[in-house]
Amino acid sequence: MHESGRGVVVIGAGVIGLTTALSLRQRGFRVSILADRFAPRVTSNVAGALWEWPPAVCGRHQDEGSLSRAKGWCETSYNIFADLARDTRTGVYLRPVNFYFKRPIQEDPRQRQKMVELVGKVLGFRHDAALIHENSINSKLGLSDAYTHLAPMIDTDTYMSWLLGEVRRAGCRVVEGKITGPLAEQVKELTRAFEADAVVNCTGLGAKELGDSLVFPVRGALVRVHNDGEAMPKLTQAHCVSSDGSGMERGFLFVVPRGEKMLILGGIAEPDEWDLSIGLHNYDPVREMYRRCLEFLPILSAAEVDAAEPVRVGLRPFRKGGVRLEQQPGTRLIHNYGHGGSGVTLSWGCAAEAADLVEGIMAEPRP
Repeated sequence: MHESGRGVVVIGAGVIGLTTALSLRQRGFRVSILADRFAPRVTSNVAGALWEWPPAVCGRHQDEGSLSRAKGWCETSYNIFADLARDTRTGVYLRPVNFYFKRPIQEDPRQRQKMVELVGKVLGFRHDAALIHENSINSKLGLSDAYTHLAPMIDTDTYMSWLLGEVRRAGCRVVEGKITGPLAEQVKELTRAFEADAVVNCTGLGAKELGDSLVFPVRGALVRVHNDGEAMPKLTQAHCVSSDGSGMERGFLFVVPRGEKMLILGGIAEPDEWDLSIGLHNYDPVREMYRRCLEFLPILSAAEVDAAEPVRVGLRPFRKGGVRLEQQPGTRLIHNYGHGGSGVTLSWGCAAEAADLVEGIMAEPRP
């Protein structure tokens, strides 16, 4: 690997931070990663981690400017994840995902456009309402249309461990530490301390306490059930219903195989909720989410909830106005955060663009 002699500090060790660090290292930069938490104690380990063409099923990024950029990032990530799926050590799988709709897709301009865009971007695309019956979806729910394609599905525990290992193997320096206060005021100090020429902010929800008031959490939760083929036939496909009005009025849902022996069931999206101590035992929306999934796919009623970890809860790092991926004017600071529920989906595309921005900074005369 060519060594450029130029250093970069990446702040944050979630999927965005680690992917950005690895992408920079692959371009020959000296990279230091500074974070106060590492896998498995990061939001990325809680993520549903199903690759989705924007907008995602939780339906919160809808503005056209944000979506247009996200589509390019998403396509880049798809191709890289499809390649990573060839290596079982990564925790990345390429499996069928099915999307179901209450209205015929041709009658819904937004869903029709999304489907048209998808056809040329993914493998194994098929638009067929017969998927509803083929996949034993509850016929009483009134779903009338569906399509399927192959999509990356990431076992986050395995993948985040693998990604951190790749970063270390590539020669990145990993430092545990926490930054507080406005980040822009600390760039010179950080570049001096790490002998770096640029800083990349990949702090996710942490960007709020570093000076961005537009960042806010959207709480999510997953119910984990066993998928080992014993209590019920093993599921090897994902199933999703969107929240954007074309699906079930009571909310979005997803059923996603996680690795080889687990299923994750979701979901909920609760803005500005910070409490992580919710679960099947104490929170009605989680119980309702679980009930909705069983109603949607009745075969799940035989699945055994994981006794060791029945529910995972995390805070999606959203930002009003969408992802912030830009150089802060007049500084050697690049921001790469605000990915909401799509951090894994957008990770490789955003990392590539962040690396481009770093190369642009390196071409600038040093003040």
